Amino acid sequence: MKTKFLFILLLIISFIPLTDLINPGLPVTHDGQDHVARIANFYQNLQEGVLVPRWAPNLNWGYGHPILMFLYPLPSYIASLFHALGFSFVDSTKLVFAVAYILSGLAMFLWLKEFLSKEAAFTGSLLYIFAPYRFIDLYVRGAIGEHVAFVFPPLILYFLLKLSKKYSYKYLLLGSLSLAGFILSHNAISLMFLPIIILYAVYLISQSQQKSYILRHTSYIFLLGFALSAFFWLPAFMEGKYTLRDIVTKGGFENNFVSFHQFIYGLWNYGGSGTFSVQVGVLHWLSVLSSIPLCLYLYKKKNKLWIMVTGLLLIFITSLVLIDKNSQIIWQKLTLIQKFQFPWRFLSVAVFASSVLGAIAVSFIPKILFNKKLSTSVNLTSRISISIIIITAGILFLNKDYWHAKGYLYKPESFYTSVYPGTTDTGESAPVWSVRFMEKLPKSHVEVIQGQAEIIEGKRTATVHQYKISNAVNAGIRENTLYFPGWQVLVDDKPVDIQYQDANNRGVITFFVENGNHDLQIKFTQTRLRLIADIISIGSLLVLIGLGIMNRIDYKVIKSSSYKVVKRTFDLKTKGFLT
Repeated sequence: MKTKFLFILLLIISFIPLTDLINPGLPVTHDGQDHVARIANFYQNLQEGVLVPRWAPNLNWGYGHPILMFLYPLPSYIASLFHALGFSFVDSTKLVFAVAYILSGLAMFLWLKEFLSKEAAFTGSLLYIFAPYRFIDLYVRGAIGEHVAFVFPPLILYFLLKLSKKYSYKYLLLGSLSLAGFILSHNAISLMFLPIIILYAVYLISQSQQKSYILRHTSYIFLLGFALSAFFWLPAFMEGKYTLRDIVTKGGFENNFVSFHQFIYGLWNYGGSGTFSVQVGVLHWLSVLSSIPLCLYLYKKKNKLWIMVTGLLLIFITSLVLIDKNSQIIWQKLTLIQKFQFPWRFLSVAVFASSVLGAIAVSFIPKILFNKKLSTSVNLTSRISISIIIITAGILFLNKDYWHAKGYLYKPESFYTSVYPGTTDTGESAPVWSVRFMEKLPKSHVEVIQGQAEIIEGKRTATVHQYKISNAVNAGIRENTLYFPGWQVLVDDKPVDIQYQDANNRGVITFFVENGNHDLQIKFTQTRLRLIADIISIGSLLVLIGLGIMNRIDYKVIKSSSYKVVKRTFDLKTKGFLT
């Protein structure tokens, strides 16, 4: 089978599980509605010129919320692009799910075909996108961040592999952007896969004759990838101390372990954590089991892929061990993995490892069997093609009941763009000085809580609130916005102290103004840390652009020099100096 044909076939098959997204409503999932509301707030910021949205003005009953600072932004950027093109927020969200699903399979195919047969790459890609857990993310949980994150592990490994073979600025650029995209897709999943990416880089370095060269350029990808995404992860990590994150999520992992038999089979349902299926997949298990004797075979044949197979088997086993209820003591001892919150998130790793193992198995096992046991008159390619057809049919049949929505929500666009009755999280992003959730709509945007004053509301955006105050007398003002570092109150362009720990006005912005008439502006600004993070990201982007320009200049010089040499040689030949 030709590579182009398999690529197109993979693309077509990828559309099959997405047919339920064509319905005009929003699939009923655990988090789907909340994601749409967040995206609507994110888009409002962009529309108002805030390129890095960090404040959701309409969430939390209109008090606002800093959740955008801690929530992976890439899905929201992509959805905002779709919305700007004319799609509704619901359709934009569904498009993100659909595009990410398709791209994840194509990315896996792109990587696997670099070192395996194209048929094996096709099989591995199908296993990657048709794993039962992929449909848990898509139609049960509605986990947009984790779903988008599946695009990037194979993409990063692909560019690392290409860079290990031959230097190209293109691979350095796209590798850095892929790593940055991974981090911006989902905090926990990117951290979960980071050891795998590092191990793969070490594997490539160990197999190369130019170890220092690959080490240097691989380091550039890691450095630039983290630097490009610093605008998100640095404030999210450092300013998390101001939130209820560690309090709300503490011990959350304890009730989310599963028993081993659930990896083999689990009744499909749309329940919550501890209820929905965590099965790995029948063909994924076959891939893993067949890889064990294959590993021994590759070792005996001195095929270096045995190292990769061994590593993937260990990764698969480790991921399941960390989900199993018997690993609770490990989670209690290692505080870092507690940040992942739900042990079953490691199914993402198990899906990846088993899919690659399946691809390697398809690449070698048919050749071993057909060469040894079948008639030599039988065309090996035909046998492999038949095997691929059978595997494809099996994958589709075994997963046909998983790619359907439970139902649909039909709500107007205004539901998502107006005041939203919740924070869209479990309260972990709420400031430590605030209540976990506001419970009702405030009386107005601003109130006089002491003394007297007349207030007229002016311009109001997501991050800037303006008022006119007149006849103020010993006035204490409450602006019904949740306080978080970055909010400033300016009275006649002069900053005044903000009180946000008043027991009667807990967590919201309160302050005093002098007697008289005043211009009042309340705005959400950069903290020093956020500014530094933004500068790091912008600086790294400029470095990549600069390297690109230099690479282009060098290419033109080399091309021009080559042309001159060829032309000079031709001239000498025509004049009889060279024969």
